[in-house]
Amino acid sequence: MLVVADKYIPFLKGILEPFARVLYLEPEQITSDTIRDADALLIRTRTRCNSALLQGSRVSFIATATIGFDHIDTTYCDAHNISWTNSPGCNAQGVCDYVEAAINALIPQPHNNLTVGIIGVGHVGTLVAQMARKKGMRLLLSDPPKNLNTPLSVIAQESDIITFHTPLTTSGAYPTFHLCNQSFLSLCKPSALIINSARGGIVDENALLNVLSGNSKHLQVAIDTWENEPNINKQLLQNVNIGTYHIAGYTLQGKINATNQCLDALCRHFSLPSLQIPKKALPLQPDIENGWILQVDQQLRLAPDNFETLRETYKLR
Repeated sequence: MLVVADKYIPFLKGILEPFARVLYLEPEQITSDTIRDADALLIRTRTRCNSALLQGSRVSFIATATIGFDHIDTTYCDAHNISWTNSPGCNAQGVCDYVEAAINALIPQPHNNLTVGIIGVGHVGTLVAQMARKKGMRLLLSDPPKNLNTPLSVIAQESDIITFHTPLTTSGAYPTFHLCNQSFLSLCKPSALIINSARGGIVDENALLNVLSGNSKHLQVAIDTWENEPNINKQLLQNVNIGTYHIAGYTLQGKINATNQCLDALCRHFSLPSLQIPKKALPLQPDIENGWILQVDQQLRLAPDNFETLRETYKLR
């Protein structure tokens, strides 16, 4: 069996080798030619799994070590008997910590008189709600599939903090593409804090830039996930309060969870013995420092063209 794996999936090397030949590649090296004889793909968001990549291959299984899976053409996979899986909740605590760090950096204490609007109340949104309750915040929750139906207009008008935690979808009953658009932004409090650590494209960045460039509002904004990554909007970066390079969920525990979830799914699909990262392979990490989010922001501002390099070399929190 041949497995093609993104070389940046951590702690993976050596685990599958007793049962498979594993080819570790840079994301841009995962092409229709290199996967033609592969049985399985272990990927991250930089690999688009569509007909252009998969047609003519013998791939029967794809696992992405990420929560998001909009880079996988699930319709094509389902139609061609290719099983696929993502890693839901793997980095939920890390993203929640990012949201809390952004709030602490941009809004002085105390926080107990604030209202937070949480749009998307899955793994991450639930943790953010718990964190906000501990701070004494009032919660407004929107997640229609979960029967949490605070109207977006109410969240925009009443929230001091608005944070997005939805997948990126363009169809279905509740599309999220450009959920935060000109209309939504026009309703927001003048000094509201908007945080997007979910997916690029949930926020209409042109609409946001128009608002930030105008004189009518003084919105505070923290963005970790951008449209058109890694070629981000540099003008928008100059206008937001915090801009980071898609690392909200980049924590040691999150990466361990994602890799283990991919291994679990692969072993089930190919009827292999259960495989997990051995504990002895895990490094010790120092505690994170207060203000880390501002350090990451500064790194991106100094080298926005190095978005991808910064992301690939980021030291896990």
